[in-house]
Amino acid sequence: MSGHSKWSSIKHKKALVDAKRGKLFTKIIREITVAAKLGGGDQETNPRLRMAVQNAKSANMPSDNIERAIKKGTGSLEGVSYEEIVYEGYGPQGVAIYVQCLTDNKNRTAGEIRNLFGKKGGNMAGQGSVAWLFEKKGLIVVSEDKSTEDELMEVAINAGAADLSRSGDKFEILTNPPDFEAVKKALDDASILYESADLRMIPKNMAPVSPEHARAVLALIDALEDHDDVQNVYANCDLPEEVVKGVVLNICLFCHPRARHQNGWFVLWRKSGDLPIRGFLLKTCGNDRC
Repeated sequence: MSGHSKWSSIKHKKALVDAKRGKLFTKIIREITVAAKLGGGDQETNPRLRMAVQNAKSANMPSDNIERAIKKGTGSLEGVSYEEIVYEGYGPQGVAIYVQCLTDNKNRTAGEIRNLFGKKGGNMAGQGSVAWLFEKKGLIVVSEDKSTEDELMEVAINAGAADLSRSGDKFEILTNPPDFEAVKKALDDASILYESADLRMIPKNMAPVSPEHARAVLALIDALEDHDDVQNVYANCDLPEEVVKGVVLNICLFCHPRARHQNGWFVLWRKSGDLPIRGFLLKTCGNDRC
């Protein structure tokens, strides 16, 4: 599995955790408000708003919340004015980190983000220091049980997709930003369901991270993503496979009855004779023991 695909797997798992913790709604509402403010409240003529609303519906956000966020963005309702800002920095082992925020007080946010970098073994850098290591792309993820590679190749590539690759049991379609909506529409017209579709910053090259540093890297990213003003965090870390397996497991490695703490790792012994799954505690499951 490529470094980018491994990172996508972790992002997907972390998004599920964030949704349960209620943080997802806050982030989506801010994005809807800013999208409506910048491009108007009509989804037909505002692609950014249309995508934000689609994400809101995927997260089962009530329609009243969506409409209220749009009205606050267009000025029909009074609301907080948010500003887009990007912070850049480095994590442990020189991992490049790109942080997108929506804030109503950039001075406060800058200080808090700088503090998080420092506490978690990284350092915030100046504007443009790591941006050149990323490029904006559209990413559409399709499960293998929803389409075949041949069908996706015909539909997506003909609609303007830049690349199609396989990652485990999923297909990843990359597009240039101007072609993103056309490719997504082509999939919709062909009745091909996708798990996710969004514009994101894709690393041009991945930076290998040792198992010893992987925990610190993900702890920094997790702390940044937990900040209320942070919308997205992108990193160019190529994580070891054993770390990825530990993070994306649908269990809590802390409270699982067969999990043991050994040498800084949480090790899950599945059953006798099997190799253990080795991971670390990124987030707890919320049970009393955690």
